[in-house]
Amino acid sequence: MSRECLHAEDFLARPLLNYERLAEIAVNGREQYLNAEPFPHIVIDDFITPAMVDVLLNDFPMPKDRINHDDESEKLGDGTVAQFRKHWLSMEIRAGLNIRRLYWELNSSDFINFLQTLTGIENVIPDPYRAGGGLHESRAGGFLMVHADYNRQPETDLDRRMNIIIYLNKDWQSEWGGSLELWSPDMQHCIKQVEPIAGRAVLFNTNTYTPHGHPTPLACPPDRARKSISTFYYTNGKPEAEGNVPHMTIWKKRPGEE
Repeated sequence: MSRECLHAEDFLARPLLNYERLAEIAVNGREQYLNAEPFPHIVIDDFITPAMVDVLLNDFPMPKDRINHDDESEKLGDGTVAQFRKHWLSMEIRAGLNIRRLYWELNSSDFINFLQTLTGIENVIPDPYRAGGGLHESRAGGFLMVHADYNRQPETDLDRRMNIIIYLNKDWQSEWGGSLELWSPDMQHCIKQVEPIAGRAVLFNTNTYTPHGHPTPLACPPDRARKSISTFYYTNGKPEAEGNVPHMTIWKKRPGEE
């Protein structure tokens, strides 16, 4: 049976992720990761197979009684309002079985070893609370302002170091937008855009000086949505150069943006 024909129950008998491939990426891609601009990151296509995308999408729908966050806004220090129009579900127990299985692998020692080898960051700790992570869904008009992530885990006070985002968007069209934008620390230039295509993962360092987001409202049809799964990683302490002063999410304005 080909992997393209697998059903949900087949995934219970084998790893969801290809750890042999990840081990090669960790060794061969480390220099690329560390030297990437505007800050360390890597884009991994086919991080999950098309068959796995289908299985995870079957678990993805988020009725109102399951989501634990809805469209929100946050007032900035200068009185303006940052908006992040999306739904997300961070509570693991409300997610479907296959998504919980993926969480387990993303938190496993095998995957942590991959992260540590690739990034050079040691003693990495996953987040069982999945604060701010989990399932994310934005529909037409949805967006996420450019921002630097909060840098301390709210329950454990550990230092946030890495994000991974896995996209589930089959047949996504470039004209719909939704690309992840990686900006220079001074917010003068968007250095890279990553389209949110199905099976792709983007892994990047996150700290006070790593602005990112998808700030342009989505232009997808009303029956489509930008869907992703994310999880974050921490350490107990980090280099001072990454910004050691605790802060919540720092919202950023693009040049000329009102």
